[in-house]
Amino acid sequence: MKKIILITASIFAMSCSPVSAHDNTSAMHTEMSQGKLYVSATGQAAQAPDQASVSAGVVTQAPTAGDAMRQNASQMTSAFAALKKAGIEARNITTSQMSLQPQYDYQDRKAPRITGYEVRNTVSAKTYDLEQIGPMLDALVNAGVNNINGVNFSIRDAKSAKDKARLDAIAQAREKAQNMAKAAGVKLGKVLEIRENSNAGPQPSMYMARSMDVASTPISAGEQTLSVTVNITYALEQ
Repeated sequence: MKKIILITASIFAMSCSPVSAHDNTSAMHTEMSQGKLYVSATGQAAQAPDQASVSAGVVTQAPTAGDAMRQNASQMTSAFAALKKAGIEARNITTSQMSLQPQYDYQDRKAPRITGYEVRNTVSAKTYDLEQIGPMLDALVNAGVNNINGVNFSIRDAKSAKDKARLDAIAQAREKAQNMAKAAGVKLGKVLEIRENSNAGPQPSMYMARSMDVASTPISAGEQTLSVTVNITYALEQ
């Protein structure tokens, strides 16, 4: 009696398995048969920068670490005063680098000796008055700054430009998808997925390492191009 029951259960289990496998195969076939179209497009919009950040500092060298630090502190004090005189608020002035490094004489590579010390002190100053960048750089150099890393322009609120670039990208992507679907003899369906990447164009930079005693250093902010790339997946209909 036990043997008959076991055989019956085994037959019942075997008869159920094909039904389950058929259901899974049918669902997979339905998913694979749905056509999809992947398109990518990039939209752009230009906007003038409305803020700038200047990176400048003082490099000093002396036989002793103390002398190098004192000389640097004196020149940087003058640089801070020049920034404040130019109308830069204290909250927009940040020390971005401060280092003290020994300098070596490597004539005897087995036993290099210290010949002095170098101090690097760099400050970043942000301003919203772009017309004052040139005079500010001149004032910094005249105050003792001997290392200017550059001027970086940026946009405080780029939302409107990004929105415009996004609309442009989506319109381009849809037109591309419609043309591809038409060429393939299928109908474009609904949007299944949208992904976005955005970035700003290259920022103008200016480098200088000499004092300007005549006209103010000319600075041009130009325009920045913001781009938005969209990747859209469409469903296709037969």
